[in-house]
Parts: sequence; C-alpha cells; structure tokens
Amino acid sequence: MNTNWTVKSIRDSVNGGSVTALSIVDEALRRIEEKDGEIGAFLEVFATDARKAAKEVDARHAKGEVDLPLAGVPIALKDNMLVMGHIASAGSKMLADYRASYTATVVTRLQAAGAIIIGRTNMDEFAFGSSTESSAFHVTKNPRDTSKVPGGTSGGSAAAVAAGMIPAALGSDTGGSIRQPSSLCGVVGMKPTYGRVSRYGLIADGSSLDQIGPIATTVEDVAIVLSIIEGKDSHDATSVVLDDLTSENVSSDLAGVRIGVPKEYFIDGMDEDVAARIHEAIETLKKGGAEIVNMSLPLAPYALPAFYIIQPAEASSNLARFDGMRYGNRGEGAIEESYRSARGAGLGAEAKRRIMLGTFILSAGYYDAFYKKAIAVRAAMKMEFDAALKKVDVIVGPVSPIAAWGIGEKMDDPVSMYLADVFTVSANILGIPGISVPCGTAHGLPVGLQILGKSFDDNRVLQVAAAFEALHNAS
Repeated sequence: MNTNWTVKSIRDSVNGGSVTALSIVDEALRRIEEKDGEIGAFLEVFATDARKAAKEVDARHAKGEVDLPLAGVPIALKDNMLVMGHIASAGSKMLADYRASYTATVVTRLQAAGAIIIGRTNMDEFAFGSSTESSAFHVTKNPRDTSKVPGGTSGGSAAAVAAGMIPAALGSDTGGSIRQPSSLCGVVGMKPTYGRVSRYGLIADGSSLDQIGPIATTVEDVAIVLSIIEGKDSHDATSVVLDDLTSENVSSDLAGVRIGVPKEYFIDGMDEDVAARIHEAIETLKKGGAEIVNMSLPLAPYALPAFYIIQPAEASSNLARFDGMRYGNRGEGAIEESYRSARGAGLGAEAKRRIMLGTFILSAGYYDAFYKKAIAVRAAMKMEFDAALKKVDVIVGPVSPIAAWGIGEKMDDPVSMYLADVFTVSANILGIPGISVPCGTAHGLPVGLQILGKSFDDNRVLQVAAAFEALHNAS
C-alpha cells in the first residue's frame, strides 16, 4: 500500500478516492496480525466490526461524503473506554466478562467522523501503574526494545502506534498515563485540559484527574483527533463549551513565544542522558526563535506525594462498585465471604494496594491529616503555576526521569515505579494540558519532551510541540 501511515494521509487518501476505507482496515489488521504476537499491545481486535464500519464509510463516500475528518482511519481504544456490546475490562479479571451497555462519547464522535474502531489495547489494571505490567492478561512490550516496558498505563495504545500497527489510539491520563508511555515508546501523546474531552463512558480511576487524549506519530495527527473528540457533552457535567476549538492546521511559529524551564524539573537521580536530551531540546527551541526563561516552581516537588494521596482516595471510592454484586464476577458464599472472594480473586496486587491506601486516607482520623492537606497543596500549586504561566506561554521539561526500564525490573518496588510519574502528575492535579514529543534517545531508547500550558490553551501547547517537532526532524 502506498498510503503513508498517518491520520492525515489516510484521511486524505480515502476522501480523495485513491484508496478505500476497507483496504486501510485490511492493512491495519494485517499489521496487527504480523506484529502483535511479539508486542502484545491488543487485548481484542474488532476485525468483523471494523470491516463492517469500513464498508459503511465507503458507502458514505459513494453518496458524496468526501470530507469526513477521519475517513477510514483505524483507531484503537484503551481497554477502559466503552463500546456497546464489547468487553471493557480495564485490564482486570474483575471485569473480564463485562460487556458495555452503552458507548463512550469519544467513540461516537470518532465513528461519526469516519474513524474505524479497530480494537481495545492493554493497560495497567484499572489504570494503576506505570508500565502496563499490572494488566491481568499479559505484559505489553516496548516496540523499540522488547525487553523493556512500554510505560503505562496506556502502554498498549502507545505500543500499537509505535509499532506502526495503527496510526492513532486513545489513552487516558490520570497522572501521566498518555504522556509517559508516549515518551518511552517514542510517539506523540497529549493530555488535554481537564474538561476539554468528555469522560462519559470512561471507567473512572481518579475522577478529578482523569482525561482522555490521543496518541499518534505526529503532532498534526494528535491535533486532528483531538479536534474530533473535544467539546461539551451533556452526559459529562465536567465537560465545557469551548471558545477555542483545536485546529488541525497547527502553527509552528515560535516568534515571541516565552518558554519557562523550572529548575525543579532536573532532579538528583535523573538519568544524565535523558537530561542531556531535554537540554538539547530547549536549545533547539531557543534557536527556533523562542525566548527561554529560567524559573523556579518551589511547590513542584510536592506534586507526587499529593497525587498519591488524592488518586488512591478517589480510586478507592470509584472501585467500591466492583464487588461482584453490582459489577464484576460474583464470588461464592454469603455476602461477606462473597465480597472477599470476588475482590480477592478479581483484583491484582496494585489495585488492592491503592484501594487500601485510599480507604485509609479517607478513614476517620486520617482524612484531615492526609486528604485535606493534599487538597491544600493542590490549591497552592495551582496559584504557583497560574502565576508562572502569566509570565511564560508554556513550561517545558522531561516527561520521565529515565528511559524505558526492563520488564520486571520495578514490579517489586512500587515506590520506585511511582517515581516515574514525578514530572507528569502536576498536569493532572492542576487540570492543565500537556504533551510528550520525541526529542531523541538515551541508551538507544526514546526520550520525550514535555510541554505544559495554561488551562484551555491546548492550541498553544500544540503550536510549540509542532514547532519543536519540525525543528528536531530537520536537524
């Protein structure tokens, strides 16, 4: 097939009539069949439904719909997004047999735009983890080096795109779960502003933190997908009417752009080669016409401990419904025994750890000591970041302090795993947009540059990302 494997090129080719949506889907299915046995990015491929949807897109084209914004584009979904009639397990045995009774808003918007939902991708159980190793089903491998993790929790989505199986996928980002695997796999991944994209039909992790976003191989492709899934949804009270819709034609002009570089984003223990790639990326932005502003965010180091209080607290509440009675596979025995059996067998170690931690945090006598303090830190951080983002247009730094690590290397050390999120959790705590863009390699493995912006200034984040991408690719 001559079509370049990007969202834009596939869309333009199908709309232009040079290829059919069905031929694109057949190519995607061929690539998945050829590559996924080694990578393990997918939990299920919707081959029959995908071919049917492709024929419907071709029929729409034949009737004169020649400007569908995602015509024939195969897109995968992280396994925590609902498609009516399909399993959505959130990577957990607890929901291994759960079939969705409705479809997520992001999915209906993709389908209306002509996209083809190709399957569901592997993830850390209930989006708890940083490596896609806590999935109840299998471990996903990094396509750049199959002895390494792909990152998490959207590791299946990032790996599928990085391996060239599909041009784009959706992930969810609660503390870096789009940006971190995108960085480790060498693709582009964006967490939009909280409220920009509906969470209706997303199995909740931390409700004040979660956001759905796109993963693709180019900034332009990320912008195209985001432009389709964003916007107010009556099913999600946290979604907003947007004054500034995402443009797929991302400007790459850096003239007059002020870029902040916090000293707190270069920490002891950070891999020296990773730090070097980030400094080189900053120099590239400077040469491209941006003004670099060195700055300090004294509260930034408190983001990680605050996150690991807020997120488990919200997650323990959200997961209370998965008890084998309301949702999940039922255990044997009377009610207490059934609860213990269902949750004991249905939930993995990390899910149990977060539920117990969150329940403890919210319990009498500890709520004030932990949760209320974390919320106070969140409020103080918001003031600090808001002040900083009045002086600069975006803030840049690393996505991860290290490149991809070996499979199994951190599974027995959860605190070490949590530290992989040290630079990403701020965006979720504050609800601001963030993107990871490839900026080179360390030890032969991809490194991502993180770009953060003001709330609902997603277009500026995309602009700087597109400018860096163009400059980096030209160098």
